[in-house]
Amino acid sequence: MGYVRAKKNLGQHFLKDLNIAKKIVAGLKADNVSKVLEIGPGMGVLTQYLLQNDAFETHVVEIDTESVAYLKENYPDLSDRIIGEDFLKYDLSKIFNESFAVIGNFPYNISSQIFFKILEHRDQIPEVVGMIQKEVAERMSAVPGNKTYGILSVLMQAFYDIEYLFTVSEKVFDPPPKVKSAVIRMVRNTTSNLECDEKLFFRVVKTGFNQRRKTLRNSLKSILGEYKLEDDLMAKRPEQLSIEQFVYLTNKIQELLNMQLRE
Repeated sequence: MGYVRAKKNLGQHFLKDLNIAKKIVAGLKADNVSKVLEIGPGMGVLTQYLLQNDAFETHVVEIDTESVAYLKENYPDLSDRIIGEDFLKYDLSKIFNESFAVIGNFPYNISSQIFFKILEHRDQIPEVVGMIQKEVAERMSAVPGNKTYGILSVLMQAFYDIEYLFTVSEKVFDPPPKVKSAVIRMVRNTTSNLECDEKLFFRVVKTGFNQRRKTLRNSLKSILGEYKLEDDLMAKRPEQLSIEQFVYLTNKIQELLNMQLRE
């Protein structure tokens, strides 16, 4: 089996530039982990370099049966560590009960969902190196006040330090995507919990950014109901707030909602 056909419905764009593949793998430090999980290995362009590193054991998760067959044939040593499943639905605890790093050329159509799943397992995943759409990479690494700063920026940066490593041209893929790509590196920060109700924090961030042109006083009405929160931050728009300010606001909203329950 010499070649896997890229499938549009799976968002497959196979990287064909080996220098970039090496550079992506070199971006992964993999300190203090004995296992690395590659998401969507395709024909193994990153996998071949991961397998050269004896410091960790490489596992791959791949939904495409044609790619799985190709990997089994071309990387026989890997065959019992190929998970032929959908990463988003797969129960990671079946294989990983300790810390592991994540790497991959993530399918663009589901990259945000991949990051949200990583977030759920953040205490097990100290490091991630991923190639994603350039626009998403810029969003994830954006700082407050930047127009690309949004839901992903706040939720991911709450738990990870995010570094934009380098930009990748569309010409090095088969088929070439319509957009440029970028590689980011995420390293788990020291925040163990957010000092607020996490579910409410996620809700406040998402609700605020879903109407990002409005001030928080207007966009958060659906959470506060008839209650008014008198705070200077409510006159701001969501992209003006730091993570700490979102935590502060979440606690203020929680106090108001608790009052509502007591009445």
